[in-house]
Amino acid sequence: MFFVASKVLEFFFAPSHFVVFCVLVGAVLAFTRFRRFGAWLSLISALLLVLMGFGPLGSFLVGPLEARFPELGDDMEAPDGIIVLGGSVDEELSAERRHVVFTEAAQRLTAPIELKRRFPKARLVFTGGSGLLASSGATEADAVRRFWRAIGLDQDDVIYEDRSRNTFENAEFTKALVQPKPGERWLLVSSASHMPRSMGIFRKAGFPVIAFPVDFHTTGNVWRPRIPHSTSRGMGLTDMAAHEWIGLVISRLTGKSDALLPGS
Repeated sequence: MFFVASKVLEFFFAPSHFVVFCVLVGAVLAFTRFRRFGAWLSLISALLLVLMGFGPLGSFLVGPLEARFPELGDDMEAPDGIIVLGGSVDEELSAERRHVVFTEAAQRLTAPIELKRRFPKARLVFTGGSGLLASSGATEADAVRRFWRAIGLDQDDVIYEDRSRNTFENAEFTKALVQPKPGERWLLVSSASHMPRSMGIFRKAGFPVIAFPVDFHTTGNVWRPRIPHSTSRGMGLTDMAAHEWIGLVISRLTGKSDALLPGS
């Protein structure tokens, strides 16, 4: 039930969707006795759309999330295991095209290849089932298995967890699958903006992991935000940031994390 509700709310309360709905409501109200309110609603909503599409709003919202966990240096200690979170494969297009189609989070899949070659003794785990409300039966883990096999990654000690639908289930199912021992070092590979929420959830699940953030969208300098190259890019970044901030609040309120904004 929580999974379905989260998907429905995510659609309606994505900032770009919500603001477009407000523009439409304002346009309808313009033909009623509330036309003045409708006009103001449409105007303010249109200005917000411009700010999201052409301004640095998305970068400002994502920046603090990406700054919570630093990138690890080349001299880091060898890990015992590497956990890769799903979210890097477009399930629908992959099924239709019959080959792996990546999302903007593709570095979640490429970074572990380098890590595995640097640390061949580390166990590699990919965790991700289907995040679709109406799943076709194929999972993200299936697609990743095909991709890693195609590029020649050794499959002997790679583990695929294919039941999880969200980050909470990633943590619960992966912990049960690998049964980490005290003192082991496990890296968690995920997008930098998603890292605070995923780290909070893994910590709450009793699985201490070390953040290995990838897929950065900001420069790291909050005073030098990136201006989006297109309106769709700017709105997408704003939607992504809102998704993570709302997810952090919900995780804290539902007891899935012990901190509102986990950090290193």
